[in-house]
Amino acid sequence: MTSPRLIEEIAAKIDEIGERISGLTANNPARGFEKNVKAAFACATSKLDLVPREEFDVQRELLLKTLDRLAELEARVATLEAGAPSS
Repeated sequence: MTSPRLIEEIAAKIDEIGERISGLTANNPARGFEKNVKAAFACATSKLDLVPREEFDVQRELLLKTLDRLAELEARVATLEAGAPSS
């Protein structure tokens, strides 16, 4: 059976290793490069005429409903025209 003290020591070592890894990655030049790439990408995309996905989905649903309604109205007009006398 494992003693509670051994588990605490293992947990402390794991925490210590995690802190060392965090310290190493904070000073890593690749981390700065990643930040620069993200900033450049954000700057480039901000100049584009983009809309949020939620707004796009709302407009798409509205368009689909409008197209359905248009098809219904076209069918009604065709029915009315078929029943009306020729002029």
